[in-house]
Amino acid sequence: MKSFLPLLMIACTLTGYAQIPSKEDQIKAAIQAAPEEKQAEATVLGYDSSGKLVKLKEGTNEMICLADDPNKEGFSVACYHKDLEPFMARGRELYAQGKSHGEVFDIREKEAKAGTLIMPKNPATLHVLSGPDGKYDPATGKVVNASLRYVVYIPFATAESTGLPIRPLVPGGPWIMDPGTHRAHIMISPPSK
Repeated sequence: MKSFLPLLMIACTLTGYAQIPSKEDQIKAAIQAAPEEKQAEATVLGYDSSGKLVKLKEGTNEMICLADDPNKEGFSVACYHKDLEPFMARGRELYAQGKSHGEVFDIREKEAKAGTLIMPKNPATLHVLSGPDGKYDPATGKVVNASLRYVVYIPFATAESTGLPIRPLVPGGPWIMDPGTHRAHIMISPPSK
Protein backbone atom coordinates (compact mmCIF):
# COMPACT_ATOMS: atom_id res chain seq x y z
CA MET A 1 0.00 0.00 0.00
CA LYS A 2 2.83 2.42 0.83
CA SER A 3 4.42 1.99 -2.63
CA PHE A 4 1.08 2.71 -4.29
CA LEU A 5 0.66 6.11 -2.61
CA PRO A 6 3.54 7.89 -4.44
CA LEU A 7 2.21 6.62 -7.78
CA LEU A 8 -1.27 7.88 -6.95
CA MET A 9 0.14 11.29 -6.01
CA ILE A 10 2.05 11.52 -9.29
CA ALA A 11 -1.03 10.51 -11.29
CA CYS A 12 -3.15 13.13 -9.53
CA THR A 13 -0.52 15.80 -10.15
CA LEU A 14 -0.22 14.98 -13.84
CA THR A 15 -3.97 15.08 -14.49
CA GLY A 16 -3.90 18.84 -13.91
CA TYR A 17 -1.67 19.37 -16.95
CA ALA A 18 -2.65 19.19 -20.60
CA GLN A 19 -0.97 16.69 -22.87
CA ILE A 20 1.58 18.53 -25.02
CA PRO A 21 1.61 17.29 -28.62
CA SER A 22 4.88 16.27 -30.24
CA LYS A 23 7.09 18.94 -31.77
CA GLU A 24 6.24 17.61 -35.25
CA ASP A 25 2.47 17.70 -34.64
CA GLN A 26 2.67 21.22 -33.19
CA ILE A 27 4.55 22.42 -36.29
CA LYS A 28 2.18 20.67 -38.72
CA ALA A 29 -0.86 22.15 -36.97
CA ALA A 30 0.53 25.68 -36.50
CA ILE A 31 1.59 26.27 -40.10
CA GLN A 32 -1.93 25.55 -41.36
CA ALA A 33 -2.90 29.08 -40.33
CA ALA A 34 -0.45 30.50 -42.92
CA PRO A 35 -1.10 30.78 -46.64
CA GLU A 36 -0.09 27.48 -48.24
CA GLU A 37 2.87 28.98 -50.11
CA LYS A 38 4.30 30.36 -46.82
CA GLN A 39 3.91 27.25 -44.64
CA ALA A 40 7.09 25.24 -45.34
CA GLU A 41 9.51 28.10 -44.59
CA ALA A 42 7.73 29.63 -41.57
CA THR A 43 9.29 29.90 -38.12
CA VAL A 44 7.22 28.03 -35.52
CA LEU A 45 6.88 28.72 -31.81
CA GLY A 46 5.37 26.00 -29.64
CA TYR A 47 5.60 24.24 -26.31
CA ASP A 48 8.28 22.02 -24.80
CA SER A 49 7.53 19.14 -22.42
CA SER A 50 7.36 21.55 -19.46
CA GLY A 51 4.81 23.78 -21.21
CA LYS A 52 7.30 26.60 -21.86
CA LEU A 53 6.97 28.49 -25.17
CA VAL A 54 10.05 27.80 -27.29
CA LYS A 55 11.15 28.02 -30.91
CA LEU A 56 10.35 24.65 -32.48
CA LYS A 57 11.55 25.50 -35.98
CA GLU A 58 13.67 28.28 -37.47
CA GLY A 59 12.17 29.53 -40.70
CA THR A 60 13.50 31.46 -43.66
CA ASN A 61 10.53 33.62 -44.67
CA GLU A 62 8.63 36.46 -43.03
CA MET A 63 6.05 34.29 -41.21
CA ILE A 64 6.06 33.30 -37.53
CA CYS A 65 3.53 30.66 -36.51
CA LEU A 66 2.32 29.95 -33.00
CA ALA A 67 1.18 26.46 -31.95
CA ASP A 68 -2.01 25.81 -30.02
CA ASP A 69 -1.63 26.39 -26.28
CA PRO A 70 -2.57 23.02 -24.73
CA ASN A 71 -3.60 24.73 -21.49
CA LYS A 72 -6.28 26.89 -23.11
CA GLU A 73 -9.84 25.89 -24.01
CA GLY A 74 -10.59 25.27 -27.67
CA PHE A 75 -8.06 25.30 -30.48
CA SER A 76 -6.17 28.26 -31.89
CA VAL A 77 -3.06 28.50 -34.03
CA ALA A 78 -1.82 31.68 -35.66
CA CYS A 79 0.75 32.89 -38.15
CA TYR A 80 1.83 36.50 -38.41
CA HIS A 81 4.30 38.71 -40.22
CA LYS A 82 7.66 38.99 -38.43
CA ASP A 83 7.20 42.77 -38.08
CA LEU A 84 4.48 41.99 -35.53
CA GLU A 85 6.84 39.97 -33.29
CA PRO A 86 7.76 42.85 -30.91
CA PHE A 87 4.02 43.51 -30.36
CA MET A 88 3.19 39.80 -29.96
CA ALA A 89 6.20 39.04 -27.71
CA ARG A 90 5.39 41.99 -25.46
CA GLY A 91 1.80 40.79 -25.13
CA ARG A 92 2.94 37.27 -24.20
CA GLU A 93 5.35 38.76 -21.62
CA LEU A 94 2.66 40.92 -20.03
CA TYR A 95 0.07 38.12 -19.93
CA ALA A 96 2.69 35.86 -18.30
CA GLN A 97 3.02 38.53 -15.59
CA GLY A 98 -0.71 38.15 -14.90
CA LYS A 99 -1.80 41.40 -16.55
CA SER A 100 -5.42 41.65 -17.71
CA HIS A 101 -6.41 42.27 -21.33
CA GLY A 102 -7.09 45.93 -20.52
CA GLU A 103 -3.75 46.35 -18.77
CA VAL A 104 -1.91 44.77 -21.68
CA PHE A 105 -3.67 47.11 -24.11
CA ASP A 106 -2.87 50.19 -22.02
CA ILE A 107 0.78 49.28 -21.48
CA ARG A 108 1.41 48.52 -25.14
CA GLU A 109 -0.46 51.68 -26.20
CA LYS A 110 1.77 53.80 -23.95
CA GLU A 111 4.93 52.04 -25.12
CA ALA A 112 3.98 52.27 -28.81
CA LYS A 113 3.31 56.00 -28.49
CA ALA A 114 6.64 56.46 -26.66
CA GLY A 115 8.43 54.51 -29.40
CA THR A 116 9.73 51.84 -27.02
CA LEU A 117 7.44 49.21 -28.55
CA ILE A 118 8.20 49.02 -32.25
CA MET A 119 5.08 48.58 -34.34
CA PRO A 120 5.04 47.68 -38.05
CA LYS A 121 5.61 50.59 -40.43
CA ASN A 122 3.49 48.86 -43.10
CA PRO A 123 0.28 46.84 -42.79
CA ALA A 124 1.11 43.41 -41.33
CA THR A 125 -1.18 40.38 -41.28
CA LEU A 126 -2.09 37.86 -38.61
CA HIS A 127 -3.84 34.66 -39.78
CA VAL A 128 -5.78 32.78 -37.08
CA LEU A 129 -7.14 29.24 -37.44
CA SER A 130 -9.38 28.50 -34.48
CA GLY A 131 -12.53 26.86 -33.18
CA PRO A 132 -13.99 25.74 -29.86
CA ASP A 133 -14.06 22.14 -31.14
CA GLY A 134 -11.03 22.45 -33.40
CA LYS A 135 -8.15 20.00 -33.25
CA TYR A 136 -5.23 18.67 -35.19
CA ASP A 137 -5.77 15.14 -36.52
CA PRO A 138 -2.37 13.38 -36.73
CA ALA A 139 -3.88 10.62 -38.89
CA THR A 140 -4.79 13.04 -41.69
CA GLY A 141 -2.30 15.80 -40.92
CA LYS A 142 -5.15 18.33 -41.01
CA VAL A 143 -6.77 20.73 -38.57
CA VAL A 144 -10.51 20.04 -38.35
CA ASN A 145 -13.47 22.00 -36.97
CA ALA A 146 -11.66 25.34 -37.19
CA SER A 147 -12.10 28.47 -39.29
CA LEU A 148 -9.70 31.10 -40.57
CA ARG A 149 -9.92 34.79 -39.82
CA TYR A 150 -7.55 37.52 -40.90
CA VAL A 151 -6.30 40.56 -39.03
CA VAL A 152 -4.33 43.27 -40.82
CA TYR A 153 -2.59 45.53 -38.31
CA ILE A 154 -2.32 49.16 -39.37
CA PRO A 155 -1.25 51.00 -36.20
CA PHE A 156 -3.07 54.26 -35.45
CA ALA A 157 -5.27 54.04 -38.57
CA THR A 158 -8.85 55.26 -38.32
CA ALA A 159 -12.11 54.73 -40.16
CA GLU A 160 -11.47 58.12 -41.75
CA SER A 161 -7.92 57.30 -42.88
CA THR A 162 -8.93 53.96 -44.38
CA GLY A 163 -12.56 54.36 -45.45
CA LEU A 164 -13.41 51.20 -43.48
CA PRO A 165 -16.52 50.87 -41.33
CA ILE A 166 -16.25 50.35 -37.56
CA ARG A 167 -18.30 47.12 -37.76
CA PRO A 168 -18.86 44.50 -40.46
CA LEU A 169 -21.52 45.63 -42.92
CA VAL A 170 -22.01 42.13 -44.36
CA PRO A 171 -21.11 38.71 -42.92
CA GLY A 172 -17.35 38.40 -43.15
CA GLY A 173 -16.92 41.93 -44.44
CA PRO A 174 -13.80 43.92 -43.48
CA TRP A 175 -13.99 46.52 -40.72
CA ILE A 176 -11.56 48.42 -38.51
CA MET A 177 -11.21 47.49 -34.85
CA ASP A 178 -9.51 49.64 -32.20
CA PRO A 179 -9.23 52.60 -34.61
CA GLY A 180 -6.76 55.32 -33.71
CA THR A 181 -4.74 53.08 -31.39
CA HIS A 182 -1.52 51.10 -31.69
CA ARG A 183 -3.71 48.01 -32.12
CA ALA A 184 -5.82 49.36 -35.00
CA HIS A 185 -6.51 46.48 -37.36
CA ILE A 186 -8.74 45.37 -40.18
CA MET A 187 -10.83 42.37 -39.18
CA ILE A 188 -11.92 39.89 -41.84
CA SER A 189 -13.84 36.90 -40.45
CA PRO A 190 -15.28 34.79 -43.27
CA PRO A 191 -18.47 33.01 -42.20
CA SER A 192 -17.85 29.47 -40.89
CA LYS A 193 -18.65 26.65 -43.25
